[in-house]
Amino acid sequence: MTTGKNTTSETERYANLIPMKEIQSIQDRLFPFSIYDTLRKTTPVRYDQTRACWDVFRYEDVHYILKNPKLFSSNRGVGNKQGNILKMDPPKHTKMRNLINKAFTPKAVNELTQRIQDVTTFLLDQVKAKGTMDMIHDFAGPLPVIIIAELLGVPTKDRELFKTYSDILVAGAEDGSDEAFKVMMKKRQEGTMFLNGYFKDIIQERQRSPKDDFISLLLAAEIDGEKLTEEELLGFCILLLVAGNETTTNLIANAVRYMVEDTDIQEQVRTNLSLVPNLVEETLRFYPPVQAIGRMATEDVEIGGYTIRKGAQVISWVAAANRDEQKFAQPDRFMLERHPNPHLSFGFGIHFCLGAPLARLEAKVALSMLLMSFSKLERVEHVELEPIQSPFVFGVKSLPIRLSL
Repeated sequence: MTTGKNTTSETERYANLIPMKEIQSIQDRLFPFSIYDTLRKTTPVRYDQTRACWDVFRYEDVHYILKNPKLFSSNRGVGNKQGNILKMDPPKHTKMRNLINKAFTPKAVNELTQRIQDVTTFLLDQVKAKGTMDMIHDFAGPLPVIIIAELLGVPTKDRELFKTYSDILVAGAEDGSDEAFKVMMKKRQEGTMFLNGYFKDIIQERQRSPKDDFISLLLAAEIDGEKLTEEELLGFCILLLVAGNETTTNLIANAVRYMVEDTDIQEQVRTNLSLVPNLVEETLRFYPPVQAIGRMATEDVEIGGYTIRKGAQVISWVAAANRDEQKFAQPDRFMLERHPNPHLSFGFGIHFCLGAPLARLEAKVALSMLLMSFSKLERVEHVELEPIQSPFVFGVKSLPIRLSL
């Protein structure tokens, strides 16, 4: 048996935000999956002394961790001052989640279909005459930001500002140095402070004059006869802003990235749009927007023959689990016909992504209309892709695409 020490210092508690030593170069970050495959086969569970955390790569182990919140807590000791539901455990998590679910019921999400189609049409109309677009900045980025901003009651003029701060809150350190870590944390703190102030103003407006938006719904809601605190409301707003657009942006862009890499798949889906949901699910597995999920052990627990001590940080590498040959046939092949497709890209169990139905709907509408609008999508030549600077997010900063009508 091998054990890992508990992390105590602030730097150690955040150390798992720094990329693994195996994934440092730009090329590695653009295509990390062969590295994950090697690690899953050679060291499926390991303790990383440098990052002061455990890494877990096998599907079976990742699934076990995610479905056992009593053993692996989301409250990882890295600060939950704002009542972030992602860092809560039952019973409070259950009550808060039930509250948020009211805004994400199948009926509520389906009612957004027409608005998503209208926004998609508008964005595509902006680029048709140009013959090219940046998939991130012109399409995959603005679409979910517009939708989530409208749900939150954010004015149109502030959407670009919100996208900027959303990106800051998920960005990782530039490198593994202490200085880069401090810069990252400073930017996150500044971003959180700005958003807190902004949402406080909206909350106060809605208290005076409620509207048909999510903040007004939260203000009216009660849990066990108690209203949500301002802290909890702010936590919800920031979470929805970040989770409501970052993941969907990368889901749409990653699907397009794969389709320009594999034109046979692109044409297959274009000629049979009923395959778009399959395209979305296989993209989630093959090019997952979220690569890893963090937890903290609440007691000594054995995983893969190793004893993980109480208080230890545990990183479940979803991107590795999604390509586990013990779970998926031909895992390194993109298969539209894959069924079932039990990927873990939206998590699992009580913390399964609340916004998954909305993300799937936005991706389905966006990709269907994109393929209907253009006869061919191609990468613009001689433009190097640059990965998003975050160890937990899989995506690129820019994706120039040539469009053929």
